[in-house]
Amino acid sequence: MKAVINRIIPFSSVDGPGNRTAVFFQGCNIDCKYCHNPETRGICRNCGACVDVCPTGALSYTEEGIVCYDGAKCVQCDTCIHICPHDSSPRTQEMTPEEVYERVKRQIPFIRGISVSGGECMLQPDFLTRLFFLARADGLTTMIDSNGTIPFRGYPGLMEVTDGVMLDIKAFDGAEHRKVTGASNETVLANAVYLAEHAKLYEVRVVVAPGLYDAERSVKEMGAFLAPYRKIHDFRIKLIAFRPMGVRKQYAHYGVPDAAYLNRLAELLRDLGYKDIVIT
Repeated sequence: MKAVINRIIPFSSVDGPGNRTAVFFQGCNIDCKYCHNPETRGICRNCGACVDVCPTGALSYTEEGIVCYDGAKCVQCDTCIHICPHDSSPRTQEMTPEEVYERVKRQIPFIRGISVSGGECMLQPDFLTRLFFLARADGLTTMIDSNGTIPFRGYPGLMEVTDGVMLDIKAFDGAEHRKVTGASNETVLANAVYLAEHAKLYEVRVVVAPGLYDAERSVKEMGAFLAPYRKIHDFRIKLIAFRPMGVRKQYAHYGVPDAAYLNRLAELLRDLGYKDIVIT
C-alpha cells in the first residue's frame, strides 16, 4: 500500500489542535479557483518541463525517462512547481503508511498528534486507516483536513481511528459551490451532518474570496444549517481570508477581504449562537 506524498511538515500549529505533524497527500478531485496549494493537485507526468529550469541541478532524468529529484541540491526556490503545466511537483515521494509514520515518530513527544491534508487525502482512505492505527498506538490524536467530496459514512474503520475532521465548505449554495470548485456540494453537506451527528466535526473551514461567490449569504445559510448539531458536539468555524500568494495566475485577481468584512461574517455566526470562531 503506497501513496504519493507532497510533503511532511514536522511541526504545525494551524492544522488542528496543538502542535502536530502535518502530512500533505498529492492529488485532488476538484478544482478550487482559489487553491493555495495548486502544486498538490496533479500527479507528476514526467514531462520534464521542470528539469531544464532547475537552477541548482536538483532535477534530472533517469535512464527510464523518469524525473529524478535530489533533495541535497534543492534550495526550495519552487521554480519547478511554478513552471509545472500539470499542477504537480517533482519533489513528491511514493511512501507506505509505515514509512510516513517513521517520519512522524521523530517528533514524539513534542507533538499532540498527526493531521492529514492535500490535495485530497480522502482519496486514500485505506492508507489513512493504517497510518492512523499506527499513530493511535503511540497515543497521538488523528485529524483529517478534507474537501468533503468523499463520503465518510462509507469508511467506518477509518472513522473509528479518526479523532476529528476539518471540513471545507467552499460555498453553501450548490450552484456557487460548482462555480468555485467545478463540483457539487451534495456530498459535502451530507458529510457535515454525518460528522456532526457522530461528534467528529472538529472545524468547518470557509475561504472568503470577494468577487468569487456571495460569502455573506453562504456563511449565514451554512451557519443556520449546522446550528442544531452544536447540541450534539460543539465545533469551530474558521473564516480564512483569500490571499493571492501561491494561487494560479488566472485566479489571483480576486479581492482580499478586509478585517471589517470578516468580522461582519463572524457576527452573523455569533447571532446564530456560535462561540468558537477563528479569523485568519
